[in-house]
Amino acid sequence: VQLQASGGGLVQAGGSLRLSCAASGVTFSSYAMGWFRQAPGKEREFVSAMAWTGSSTTYADSVKGRFTISRDNAKNSVYLQMSSLKSEDTAVYYCAADRYGLGTRRSYEYDYWGQGTLVTVSS
Repeated sequence: VQLQASGGGLVQAGGSLRLSCAASGVTFSSYAMGWFRQAPGKEREFVSAMAWTGSSTTYADSVKGRFTISRDNAKNSVYLQMSSLKSEDTAVYYCAADRYGLGTRRSYEYDYWGQGTLVTVSS
């Protein structure tokens, strides 16, 4: 099983980025997908998740209205569209997969994790 996150980079505050996470070795459509992030010196935190059915999404309060999660089962991929970026969004972003999950905020419920992609927002 492999989750490959990509799309990170350096962006100015107020800008946008789209992260991608491509899955292989799993029946992607059976997995809830989540995004988490870890800023320097801080614990990993939940960002967003989508249920395996695609019927529900969840967002951290800090990103609600600015970030949008989506998935394309045909491409075995999940995306995180990030807009109105702030310096506090700077972190390594990780994607994770939870078999038949409903899109939980609890990181320990995820079965597989990607390697992370760095997002740096300059103010």
